[in-house]
Amino acid sequence: MFYNTKCDCGHQNPTGTTLCESCGNPLIDIDGRDILEMRYDGMARRSQKSNPSLLDKVWNFFSSVKIAVWIILITTLASAVGTIFPQENTFLDMDPSQYYSENYGTLGNIYHALGFSHTFSSWWFITLLFMIGTSLVICSLDRVLPLYRALSKQQIRKHINFLTRQNVTLVTDLPAGTDEIAWTNKLGTLLRKKNYRVHTDGSALLAEKYRFSRWGPYINHIGLIIFLIGVLMRGIPGWHMDQYMGILEGETKPIPHTSYYIKNEKFTLTLYDEQDLPESIKSKGQIVPKTYETQAVLYHCTANCDGGAEAPVLEEVHRDNIIVNHPLDYKGLQAYQFDYKATPLLISVKPTLSNPTTGETYGSFDLPMNNPKEAYQVGAYTLTLKGFFPEFGIEKGQPISKSNEPKAPAFIFSITGPGLAEKGEPYLYFPRQIDKETFSQDTINGAISQKLKLAVGSMEGVQFANYTTYLNIRVDKAMPYIWVGSAIFMIGVIMGFYWQHRRIWIRIDGGKLTLGGHTNKNWFGLRNEVASALNKNDLDVLPKTLANGGNQG
Repeated sequence: MFYNTKCDCGHQNPTGTTLCESCGNPLIDIDGRDILEMRYDGMARRSQKSNPSLLDKVWNFFSSVKIAVWIILITTLASAVGTIFPQENTFLDMDPSQYYSENYGTLGNIYHALGFSHTFSSWWFITLLFMIGTSLVICSLDRVLPLYRALSKQQIRKHINFLTRQNVTLVTDLPAGTDEIAWTNKLGTLLRKKNYRVHTDGSALLAEKYRFSRWGPYINHIGLIIFLIGVLMRGIPGWHMDQYMGILEGETKPIPHTSYYIKNEKFTLTLYDEQDLPESIKSKGQIVPKTYETQAVLYHCTANCDGGAEAPVLEEVHRDNIIVNHPLDYKGLQAYQFDYKATPLLISVKPTLSNPTTGETYGSFDLPMNNPKEAYQVGAYTLTLKGFFPEFGIEKGQPISKSNEPKAPAFIFSITGPGLAEKGEPYLYFPRQIDKETFSQDTINGAISQKLKLAVGSMEGVQFANYTTYLNIRVDKAMPYIWVGSAIFMIGVIMGFYWQHRRIWIRIDGGKLTLGGHTNKNWFGLRNEVASALNKNDLDVLPKTLANGGNQG
């Protein structure tokens, strides 16, 4: 900083100072106003530095309250846009582009193409949050440091112009023969009884209370900064998850981006009895669930967790019954009951490979409807998976899958072994019969069906799911920081709302009393306190005479 503003008292002040750091004398006519602007007590801020460098210009940009307001408005607008349509993280096994196109048409396509479907995890939204945090830090430092300097070295004897340009002022003569120092000390004693901290310098006095309230806005900023840091920490891998999963009864699925697997061991649905339902629902024949519960088991994967050919090695770490508002909770990982669907679907079958002519069996194997293996060895035969269609259909002569749910699963194997071609022969297997006339397994497979047959011998080899449970998996390690930030923010709000920093200055020169008082709000209360103390010190003053320009001389 360049010290080029000299006060009449001889003190050199930094560029941008409006009130002398020593005596408080106004150095410039601030917007032509009679009342002084007491923000930061007129101290210079770094953003007012002359000949700013590139770093100073960046500092000045983020220290601007106008810029901060614009960034907050843009972030608020972006947040609103992100709530127009559902975000991608709320989807259950859906293709986002297809979902927006089918449900919202052209507007949905534009919304998805512009990236608004994942607004709150996008780089530009996180950048906006980072800019708000940067602005909060720089705005606070730019103002709190000058304020601290001003309040930590306050002068007791202030300039006459400083005192008479406060909102609470008084200029009057003391009774003849008054001992100025004794009168000042007595006034200080009266103000101490009103919880003021009093400092005297001969016939000059400074009394103040509730100085801590001046830090309320900056405590707010600290809370908001911690809050924003908590929000940004959610972007750290493994720190935040809000994932929806559909799990069939008896199915075990990996939880994305973690080393955990979760199993829907059993799903239980309880319905309201008909006599407990109102007539309006009875007439519609609606089924109303009373409770639904998932008996869940949580596993930790200890080996083969990369989803390769080898089955993962799972260790059970926790189990719980999940109902609405009662989640499974293990080391910060929570699984909430979100929804359910009646879905009589296959989970797995255990087919047997046999010779249909001789009845000879070669062995059985477990065939899951989700993530089947690439190859199975059954006796002397090898079954290599060439295609899997959860919901089999034919379109334009080509096999397709109508959905990802195993409603009508079909497997295409290439079988190699004794009596078959060296390169293998194709075999289409339907675990669940679809339409005998259209999709007869023997008819489709042709000659190989006379040599080999895949079939389930009994229902013991079939694992069925009557329900799919939908769970909301949550991990939020940043939440404690968000709560701490919110609590600190509220402390700052209370500090600034319930207390006001009040200051009273007086000086006596040749029997003439000059008084100035300042507070950031509740001027009426300050005037009452000052008038009460003066009246008890043998000086009759009405609160209304203490308004700016009050003069009883």
